[in-house]
Amino acid sequence: MWPLAAALLLGSCCCGSAQLLFNNVNSIEFTSCNETVVIPCIVRNVEAQSTEEMFVKWKLNKSYIFIYDGNKNSSTTDQNFTSAKISVTDLLNGIASLKMDKRDAMVGNYTCEVTELSREGKTVIELKNRTAFNTDQGSACSYEEEKGGCKLVSWFSPNEKILIVIFPILAILLFWGKFGILTLKYKSSHTNKRIILLLVAGLVLTVIVVVGAILLIPGEKPVKNASGLGLIVISTGILILLQYNVFMTAFGMTSFTIAILITQVLGYVLALVGLCLCIMACEPVHGPLLISGLGIIALAELLGLVYMKFVASNQRTIQPPRNR
Repeated sequence: MWPLAAALLLGSCCCGSAQLLFNNVNSIEFTSCNETVVIPCIVRNVEAQSTEEMFVKWKLNKSYIFIYDGNKNSSTTDQNFTSAKISVTDLLNGIASLKMDKRDAMVGNYTCEVTELSREGKTVIELKNRTAFNTDQGSACSYEEEKGGCKLVSWFSPNEKILIVIFPILAILLFWGKFGILTLKYKSSHTNKRIILLLVAGLVLTVIVVVGAILLIPGEKPVKNASGLGLIVISTGILILLQYNVFMTAFGMTSFTIAILITQVLGYVLALVGLCLCIMACEPVHGPLLISGLGIIALAELLGLVYMKFVASNQRTIQPPRNR
């Protein structure tokens, strides 16, 4: 008994693994810019010497959409996937990836099944559609559900969305801190009109950013998300004007305040460039650039508040002139 078991074990070792091993790929994405879609299927331990020994089947969810029979050197495709194909010459290298035109690509779970003589194996890859701008997401989802499920990929990751909202809100809170110092420490009648203008502009900016956050964060509706992003980024430019007027109202321009304003302008430029690149690209991969710009704007507001607090603490409160 033991000699037989040892012989079987030795035979299996000599013949290699009885199971085909695949590269682990959980999901891939495609966008409106893709002309073709390639779903990867890579076998790591192919030992076949001829494609006649290979058999490949692809299915979407539970329905087979492509079959390659190496013994007959023939391929069969589903009527909805007429462009689907594999590279037969790459099969011996373990590459059984499915390639198709974008028009045939449907979101869902694709299963790649490969048979090599007596060995076989399979792997599952989810295909996602990164929809950047879609004016009617609801109807698109209904259409995709009929064809195998609708799943939209977020324009930005949740963490990126949080940072895009937090930095402008933080900058606005810092502005209101400077506004409080301005109203409490500098009380001359000369500043009254400017304070009223700063108050109105600050309130308008706060409302715009809040509305932008409401449009950006919830759900996966690209048009609403993009509108919210535009409101947030573009409106942060108002902070530059507000900071300038706060400095001029309080104590005028100094070399340090000029440096703060220049830093804030640079941050705003970075945010605008990031916004333009994200909108023009099929995939907004320039999100970090946009977020960096918003972070610099918030940092400039923080430096302005610290400097204003420092200067105000070394000045006496300016009282309005007495009536004679």
